[in-house]
Amino acid sequence: MINFVGRSKIWVSISAVIAAVGIVALFMWGLNLSIDFTGGSLMEITFENGRPEMNKVSSLVQDSGISNSQLQPTGDSGYIIRSETITEAQHQQILSKLKEGLPDNQFREDRFESIGPVIGNELKTKSIWSIMIVLLAIIVYIAYAFRKVSKPVPSWMFGVAAIIALIHDLVIVIGLYAIISHFTGWGVDSLFITALLTILGFSVHDTIVTFDRTRETLRRADIDDFDEVVNTSINATLSRSINASLTTLLVLLAIFFFGGDTIKHFITTLIMGIIIGTYSSIFIASPILVFWNKSRKNS
Repeated sequence: MINFVGRSKIWVSISAVIAAVGIVALFMWGLNLSIDFTGGSLMEITFENGRPEMNKVSSLVQDSGISNSQLQPTGDSGYIIRSETITEAQHQQILSKLKEGLPDNQFREDRFESIGPVIGNELKTKSIWSIMIVLLAIIVYIAYAFRKVSKPVPSWMFGVAAIIALIHDLVIVIGLYAIISHFTGWGVDSLFITALLTILGFSVHDTIVTFDRTRETLRRADIDDFDEVVNTSINATLSRSINASLTTLLVLLAIFFFGGDTIKHFITTLIMGIIIGTYSSIFIASPILVFWNKSRKNS
């Protein structure tokens, strides 16, 4: 049997290092908010005869009267053009300039979206509130589900431990995404928020399975040896947690390699979240209960 609890300092140290790197990246580069949150327009175009030079396309977009725009390569021969909110007339002007400036390279427009700044701010606020409400609901639910467990740690502590593990997951995923988006140009959009909420659900489900085994073991074990109870519970659910995560990752990897480019950032976020969520369920959440129990005894 693996002594997970006895090596908890090692697991926490690994998490702290990764989280610190992500936090530094957030302060240095921040998150590239998409038009979903900032407002603006987005065009995705694909060229038939290979992708032209970015400087050439950027120059043509500027010639159409759009001075503040960003280009991001997508797929093998396309670009995503982000800009301030533009009118339909400006939209058609950009298409005309591209046709005139690149007569030998036909293209098709795959999508065009415009979102106003008011809608973007509203979506940003609702996204934050949705995450906060989910975290609060998880604490309430776990405290209720474990209400009959009062020794050696109170029932609400199971909920707090799960939330700490979830915050751990969010901090690391967002930090790593900041690093990835800095080099890829991926933005933070509504799909990214969807991925975070999905990660919360997957991670807390894994954590509750381990906590539930701890609860069942406490009914049969000597609660004075709480460290052993927690360690036994982690080992008992280890194969189930790993198998569930691996099967999920196989599906996500298939979508990543064979799916469209527009959802790669979404799938990448989910992959990171599944891995980190599984790690926190095994190495972070349960040891928090042990630490809490020891702190109460020493106080």
